[in-house]
Amino acid sequence: MRELDVAKIPYEVLTYQVDEQNLGAEYVAQKINRDIAMVFKTLALLSDKKEFIMACIPGNQELDLKKLAKAAGCKNVEMLELKLLLSYTGYIRGGCSPIGIKKRHRIFIHQSAMDLPQIVVSAGQRGLQLELTPQALRDYLHMSVADIVF
Repeated sequence: MRELDVAKIPYEVLTYQVDEQNLGAEYVAQKINRDIAMVFKTLALLSDKKEFIMACIPGNQELDLKKLAKAAGCKNVEMLELKLLLSYTGYIRGGCSPIGIKKRHRIFIHQSAMDLPQIVVSAGQRGLQLELTPQALRDYLHMSVADIVF
């Protein structure tokens, strides 16, 4: 949130009660009373060249690794091992945000985001979400827009 404040990007903070058994986007969407298609989950990956890549996709969709690899110009990509998530991002599972990552990297967002007036992404910790315009997020993070889901 500090980064967005400095960049003068408007956002709304949404909070919900954390349930350690339910860390998924469907649970979050229900708790913050938003459509699951606008609640974007942030996924961390490594390319075949060991490049760290992130992907933001709607909470009700599944990432297509082949499409993401093609969009990233790689042979393949694979999900980052959960035990490495904190060291690569500074975040834990269920609280991974595309904003505020330790080091800048390539990040992709599913093209459906650009058709929505607002999207929701993690604020960097469980129980906190940020609602903002997809264009502002894309511009701030220099995200690539692509079809990266099945």
